[in-house]
Amino acid sequence: MQNKVRIVLVNTSHPGNIGAAARAMKNMGLADLYLVAPKQYPSPEAVSRASGASDLLDNAVVVETLEEAIADCQLVIGTSARERHIPCPLVDPRQAADLVFEEQLETAFVFGREDRGLTNEELQRCHYHVHIPSIESFSSLNLGAAVQVIAYELRMKGLLMADAPVVEAKWDVPAATVEQLDFLLEHLEKVLTDTEFLDPKAPRKVMTRFRRLYQRAQLDQQEVGMLRGMLSAVEKATKAE
Repeated sequence: MQNKVRIVLVNTSHPGNIGAAARAMKNMGLADLYLVAPKQYPSPEAVSRASGASDLLDNAVVVETLEEAIADCQLVIGTSARERHIPCPLVDPRQAADLVFEEQLETAFVFGREDRGLTNEELQRCHYHVHIPSIESFSSLNLGAAVQVIAYELRMKGLLMADAPVVEAKWDVPAATVEQLDFLLEHLEKVLTDTEFLDPKAPRKVMTRFRRLYQRAQLDQQEVGMLRGMLSAVEKATKAE
């Protein structure tokens, strides 16, 4: 299952934290590290803090945007320390690990900046938010420590499942990827604008709520194709009028 999980660090400021995250990952058997626009990388400090996990740093995938880092993922879980204006399903680290093993999907755990975490827009791209329940009076966790908590729960769940009967994936068609869902939402926004359901000058939170709806439904690739076909039919009918 570890090869289906990637750790994504967004806009990390301190290279030492990248190294610490790599070490935490290797301790628990994770190997796929994605870095989104790190402030300083590569760096000797990252190698030093990795303490033997430099192979993860050597193989890390560096991209410019979160969209690139999660495009081919089917389940995205973002770390969040507080409630948001438009809330998404919230889980703790143990529940997040359960999701990974139950869903058996290509999964990304996304960690934000050291000083302010993930933006609302970034969190809206996540199917679930995971919150580490530290004490309120001293709730801030070092990035490497946060990665360690998630990696530990994944490791413990993996050990628990090692002797369990193999359960086949529940999908008869592969689950849609983030990129496929993005294309669907772009298509939907165009149709809603063309039919004047959506005012592009005052869109409010309509598309954000549609994204949350579709992420909650966990569409498969055939369902995405059906919905896009329906939208194309609406476009065709509208043009014929």
